Amino acid sequence: MTARKMATHLSYGRVVLNNLREAARKELREFLDKCEGSKAIVWDEYLTGPFGLIAQYSLLKEHEVDKMFTLKEGRLPQADVKNVIFFVRPKLELMDIIADNIRCEDRHSRRDFHILFLPRRSLLCEQRLKEQGQLVNITLIEEYSLDLIPFDSDLMSMEAECAFRECYLENDQTVLFHVAKGLMTLQALYGTIPQIFGKGECARLVANMMLRMKREFAGSQNQTLPVFDKLLLLDRNVDLLTPLATQLTYEGLIDEIYGIQNTFVKLPPEKFAPRKQNESGQDLPTERKKLQLNSAEELYAEIRDKNFNAVGSVLSKKAKIISAAFEGRHNAKTVGEIKQFVSQLPHMQAARTSLANHTSIAELIKDITGSETFFDNLTVEQEFMSGIDTDKINNYIEDSIAQKEPLTKVLRLVCMQSVCNNGLKPKVLDHYKREILQTYGYEHILTLNNLEKAGLLKPQTSTRNNYPTIRKTLRLWMDDINEQNPNDISYVYSGYAPLSVRLTQLLARPGWRSIEEVLKMLPGPHFEERQQLPSGLHKKRQQGENRVTLVFFLGGVTYAEIAALRFLSQMEEGGTEYIIATTKLINGTSWIQSMMDKLEASLF
Repeated sequence: MTARKMATHLSYGRVVLNNLREAARKELREFLDKCEGSKAIVWDEYLTGPFGLIAQYSLLKEHEVDKMFTLKEGRLPQADVKNVIFFVRPKLELMDIIADNIRCEDRHSRRDFHILFLPRRSLLCEQRLKEQGQLVNITLIEEYSLDLIPFDSDLMSMEAECAFRECYLENDQTVLFHVAKGLMTLQALYGTIPQIFGKGECARLVANMMLRMKREFAGSQNQTLPVFDKLLLLDRNVDLLTPLATQLTYEGLIDEIYGIQNTFVKLPPEKFAPRKQNESGQDLPTERKKLQLNSAEELYAEIRDKNFNAVGSVLSKKAKIISAAFEGRHNAKTVGEIKQFVSQLPHMQAARTSLANHTSIAELIKDITGSETFFDNLTVEQEFMSGIDTDKINNYIEDSIAQKEPLTKVLRLVCMQSVCNNGLKPKVLDHYKREILQTYGYEHILTLNNLEKAGLLKPQTSTRNNYPTIRKTLRLWMDDINEQNPNDISYVYSGYAPLSVRLTQLLARPGWRSIEEVLKMLPGPHFEERQQLPSGLHKKRQQGENRVTLVFFLGGVTYAEIAALRFLSQMEEGGTEYIIATTKLINGTSWIQSMMDKLEASLF
């Protein structure tokens, strides 16, 4: 996909996120031009995915980047270039690799070495290079403040893979500083956000940092008319339940089953490529199919946020429309009609390819969602969420452990039971822990401790369980849902309305004052701040114009929550459009994995 095509879908909507992308590209060009002459970039591998959403190779090539390599120990590959630039996150272990690379360099080499830190420079890292005796060999050290990356026309992510873990387990708030900086960049581009609302400890810290930064830059008032009316900062630990549940939207299920990385998914080849065989008739391995998923593709934009049960009928309708369009060639008689048909052909062929791809993906997903295992797992999740049998040992969880099902699956269910019951009775919790450690190995004791520290798995300290009250007051469980033509956000989990999105919906109307009691039951403070706008910049709302709210999830957001917010944006009577930002796009499995630790088995 070309850079130009990539950017078009970022230019739709009330908030043109392409402006954010362009600002990032400009900063990158300025840095590359400081390193005069030919260049090779050595990549911290984690950065290549997010970076690809900002700049393709063509932009780098325009600025004399001839070669690109992945950062690894030992000697750098041969490249006849004047500059070697390391693009890295500020991590100490990466400094050791850079020092090793430079140490292995030929004495007679005339290459200049530079480091570009994303998103911030780090004195600790520079100190490590000094200790290794290599700081003197680095010509230029700069930072590239790529805090928020536009993923789609209404979605930004920092792709900070350990944000939740750092904030809630390690008490490291560096990422919150990056959030505040990212929000200041947004305000510089899109105007000061007049109202800030928040819920949670991290939300409070980010708001405080933003207000302090604003005071520090008081002299340079931003004269841009505000695009956003409100900012809502939400801590992930205010709603621990939602990411644990299996997402049931089309995009959510693709992520649950195959994992979407930086808008790309890799799919098993069998539905996409014909099998190839060698001379002796054995199947040759085929490459996984890699597809980009975003709203630039018409069909995907239409089906991504639907409940999976509603996708089939859309695909079959589309198939009929496309088939009829191709039949139209028989009706084209005049030169003008033939010319018109030919001009539409590329679009029709693209639509046909898109339909074929999504039909194949839907078939792959259907094989899984139609299985007994999937149904049984979902039944248990829905029983917990609707408050059934949350206080005793669950047979399905026991069976899953006995059959050595994936540990992440077991942990998701045990944590869900704990969250829906405000902790587990000590004997129930001890039973689960014992079974897990005996089956999967004692090295997972650290993981269980981490989950406890994060509040996902805990002993019940009081007999009072607030979850039923929260569920009832916020209408988190809906029995009569319409998956085909939904009228409530609960369709994204076939009955469960994500607590985070319900809070967002109630903030818009009738306001949080109506749910003060429930807000007190959820962790962390809730607050409201107002930011003074420069005089003359108060927005006059056009008749029928929607408000725009930026919702920032601190600690991760799921695709199902994004779908629910898009649903609210499209509601006629809603009156609010939502733009979503997050530290990381997550699902239950990747979230649990980010909290997993293994003791070295040799200790036992």
